[in-house]
Amino acid sequence: MSGGDRSRKERKASFFDKLNKLLDEYTKIFVVGADNVGSHHMQQIRISIRGQGVLLMGKNTMVRKALRGRIASNPALEALMPFVWGNVGFVFTNGDLTGMRDKLLSNRVAAPAKAGSIAPNDVVVPAGNTGLEPTQTSFLQALNIPSKIAKGQIEIISDVHLINKGQKVGSSECALLSKLNIKPFSYGLTVVTVYDNGSVFDPALLNMTDSDVVKSFQAAAARVVAVSLHANHLTLPAVPQAVIKAYAKVLSVAVETGFRFPRSEKFLDYLANPDAFKSAVASAPAASAPVAGKKEEKKEEKEEKKEESDEDMGFGLFD
Repeated sequence: MSGGDRSRKERKASFFDKLNKLLDEYTKIFVVGADNVGSHHMQQIRISIRGQGVLLMGKNTMVRKALRGRIASNPALEALMPFVWGNVGFVFTNGDLTGMRDKLLSNRVAAPAKAGSIAPNDVVVPAGNTGLEPTQTSFLQALNIPSKIAKGQIEIISDVHLINKGQKVGSSECALLSKLNIKPFSYGLTVVTVYDNGSVFDPALLNMTDSDVVKSFQAAAARVVAVSLHANHLTLPAVPQAVIKAYAKVLSVAVETGFRFPRSEKFLDYLANPDAFKSAVASAPAASAPVAGKKEEKKEEKEEKKEESDEDMGFGLFD
């Protein structure tokens, strides 16, 4: 066996050992896309997450082989297999998923546009002074960019939507952005999917707050209640509504038959003599009126007593 073959086998064995060790040590995994991420940038990301997670890159064939070897002991890992394609890597962590996701996304670097590349986002050239000489006006006109000459330099009149997301970048657009010293794109690791203790889910779920979870639970419970009542099949969430519905039926029977029970007497009394309830409601404000009158009378008595005492004091002084 040649030295090259031996070293290749040793590297493969080392990779399998490292991946198996990480799978034993960590319970949370990010599958991340690494398109347009250079080796120096990758090293910066590794340093930024040191102590909180580990970034592992490797050939997809080796990753799949290692995962297949672990599926027997951990079947949940099979859910990761469909995502092991393209330029992807694994970020292992036991910490907070949202915090790690934010740290990965924050490690992005600005990059210039390259002709022939696919734009990852829209590109808008802002209005204002470009710093270009008037001789280059025709270059802007060729791209249908409205401009004028101001103070010896070209000025773009209004914002221009130059490139759409997903569009191939042309050489003219690339040249213009280079002249304007605009780096419209940023590259870094992108989170493809999240694995957490056997569950695989979309990274968008990490944006959900506690209130979002409560709202989702309430909406799901409401649907369960609606289906249960419609199908006449009792479930735990539907118990309160079923009890209210049953009480309404019993009450309607009591109203029709005149049968009294503790929860029906108030309704039957009202139906028998509704005027009594109306007079009771009408007399409630009237009953409070005398109380207010008594308070006013007491206030007047106090004022009269005060005036009398003042008059007595006056006579005493002149006598």
